[in-house]
Amino acid sequence: MKPFPLGRWIPLLMLLVVSAPSSGWCQDMRELQVQARQAREALLQKAAAEERAARQEAERSKAHIAQDRSTLAAAVASVEEEVKSLKAAVKSLEDETTALEKQEDQLTEELATSDSLVRELVGVVRVNAKDLNNLIQHNLQSALSESPTDFLTAIADQGRFPGLQEIDRMLAVLWEQIRGAGHVRITRGPIVDRAGSSITAEILVLGNFTAAYRTPDEVGFLNYLPAGRKLFALSKLPPGHMQKQLRQYMQGRAEAVPMDISRGAALGQLTHAMRLWQQIPKGGPLVWPILAVLALGVVIVVERVVFLLRKRMDADDLTRRIETMAARQDWQACRKACATLNDKPVARVVAAGLTCCHMSREAMENALQEAILREVPPLERFLSTLGMLAAIAPLLGLLGTVTGMINTFHVITRFGTGDPRMMSGGISEALVTTMLGLSVAIPIMLAHTLLNRAVDKHVGRMEEKAVALVNIVHKSHAGDH
Repeated sequence: MKPFPLGRWIPLLMLLVVSAPSSGWCQDMRELQVQARQAREALLQKAAAEERAARQEAERSKAHIAQDRSTLAAAVASVEEEVKSLKAAVKSLEDETTALEKQEDQLTEELATSDSLVRELVGVVRVNAKDLNNLIQHNLQSALSESPTDFLTAIADQGRFPGLQEIDRMLAVLWEQIRGAGHVRITRGPIVDRAGSSITAEILVLGNFTAAYRTPDEVGFLNYLPAGRKLFALSKLPPGHMQKQLRQYMQGRAEAVPMDISRGAALGQLTHAMRLWQQIPKGGPLVWPILAVLALGVVIVVERVVFLLRKRMDADDLTRRIETMAARQDWQACRKACATLNDKPVARVVAAGLTCCHMSREAMENALQEAILREVPPLERFLSTLGMLAAIAPLLGLLGTVTGMINTFHVITRFGTGDPRMMSGGISEALVTTMLGLSVAIPIMLAHTLLNRAVDKHVGRMEEKAVALVNIVHKSHAGDH
């Protein structure tokens, strides 16, 4: 119990004293002091009683607390013992957990290693199955074999684990393909001919590279279509010498045979190869002027060659005969010898010199030079035209190149560069005209050069024989004197 608060009553008592009436103040003062003393004593007693009660209550509380403290200490000691045992158990469990975690990590690592090896092995098997399936599908011998290959597709499937039996079967098929790649055999089987009809023909199979066929009508190469697993004849027959070699090899009369080691790429080039006369129409309208230049050049070259061949003669023999007759002063016989060869330029020059044999040396040389100059224009006829044609042909080709590129740029302007086939016309025109112009100009230029050399040779021979005639004539005159 709390002590009585005496301080709260003192101000109240003073207020009562102050507020009392003035009469009998002293008497009342004494009474009030008595009352105050009594009240004070009462309050002190009450406060002492409350203090004693409070002390008793505190003693009881202290005793109760002391009792509770011993109980609590016992409980705490018990709990501490239990905590120690639990800590020991936890330590044991932690050690066991650590050991189990290490064992789990080791097993996980071993499992991951084994799983990666298995996955790698399965991946290799699937990749090889896929490659083997592609090899079989693109192998021309598949057209003559009925072996099923669906199991290879199943092995290559990502959702299926291949078994040992399937792997063994795949290895057997692989060995079969390896053995077949080194065999050369002739068999009969179905093919698709050049007309698109299915026929039975004699088939020559050269490993996995080349196949050829022979029918009563023709011999040619075969190509393989993986989609339908069929052999079909190329749309274009090979050159004659290849056909002959194929026919002789299939008949057992030859030891060598042409084959395509690129598995169809070279045969495709053979099919799509175009000759010059097949490419000419793709050059546009300027092809025809170039061909006209070629035709005119050929005509001139042929005419000049024939003309020069007809003018050839054995000038040395004529000179020897004239020298013999001039020694006898038989000038008439010399003129007759030249008259028999009147269509030859050298003979005409010599004849012109013989008509002046009585003149002086200088006059005779001038007459011979005049005769030579008279013979040169027929020899050089059309040569300047031929040179002009050799210069025009590449210019026409260049013009075709420019027009073709202009057409190409027009197509690009209108349709863009998305489809190269739309630009192929202009590019083809540009290249074909250039090729054709050079193909025409080069032989014409070569022919022009050779003809010029032939003409120069004729002119040189005439000059040589003219000088020889002057020497012969004046030597014979000197002998007379």
